[in-house]
Amino acid sequence: MQHRAHFARLLAAVSLILSLAALSCGRGKPSAEPSSQQQNTRTRNFPAPATPQMMGDPFEQACYLVQHYWDGYFKSSGQYRTDSLYVGGVENEAMEEAYGIFTSQLWAVPLEEAQTAIRNLFKQMSRPEVPQEVSKQIIALSRLYLYDPNSPLRCEDFFLPLAEGLLASDLIPEEERMQYEHEVQMCRLNAIGTQAADFVFIDTKGLKRTLYGIDSEYTLLVFGNPDCHACKELVEMMAEDDIADELVKSGRLTVVDIYIDQDIDLWKERMHSYPKAWINGYDPSFEIRNDHLYNIRAVPSMYLLDKDKKVLLKDASEPILMRTLQWL
Repeated sequence: MQHRAHFARLLAAVSLILSLAALSCGRGKPSAEPSSQQQNTRTRNFPAPATPQMMGDPFEQACYLVQHYWDGYFKSSGQYRTDSLYVGGVENEAMEEAYGIFTSQLWAVPLEEAQTAIRNLFKQMSRPEVPQEVSKQIIALSRLYLYDPNSPLRCEDFFLPLAEGLLASDLIPEEERMQYEHEVQMCRLNAIGTQAADFVFIDTKGLKRTLYGIDSEYTLLVFGNPDCHACKELVEMMAEDDIADELVKSGRLTVVDIYIDQDIDLWKERMHSYPKAWINGYDPSFEIRNDHLYNIRAVPSMYLLDKDKKVLLKDASEPILMRTLQWL
């Protein structure tokens, strides 16, 4: 599967995908049920769901689609071809595209609805009649789109219910259980809707400060590195976006960039490269990384917090962050 190509397309189209107008009523109908002689040889389009005609409210449509996205697929997945090219009768690239659309639709509904949809997905893929290879491919796509740090649609709070379900099932081999136990523990840190963990940092003036000591309507917490190319791109993106720039200038949004690595001399050499309107600092005790206060798998790692330091976005991608800022 050409994962990078799909990520690039998703990255370019994510703003459009996230709008409710992008929620389609279906991407094709499944083929007729195969005869016993045709079992495991037939292929099909992904059987995406259609909303009931009497359901006109866009929010209800969005919730219905995520909850029923996989119904048609798993209903007969064992009767279709599954090999190196097809998953439950759906060609690999089309299957990855379908999963990407499902993930984008999760962002169009409340978190509780999204997590329920993931639990429904897990229940359906766990049915005895679902071929093991189909479940294996769904797990791989789930990790790719929900948890991979390069996915523009990633969300640990989406991945968590699936990881919890897998950990309690026999769908993963014994040698992977320790990995999932660690991931579940990390995904539970600073979950959306909970209070972000407080910490001490030293700012550019050498003053000791805390995250909770920052009084702002919104706080964008960034764990970055002055030599990180993606971090530099974030600085440019925030400056070039009129809405983000106005949020910072008006004082409604305070950006706090924290360096968590050990080369403090490097940070001191480069600390003035950050925007003056930002609050910049470093972790003097390395507790953020060493004590796992936050699950930082790549930089920049961004958390959007409200005035009470409640997590609104966790390790958000740039497209998700910038779109969210438009709603503040």
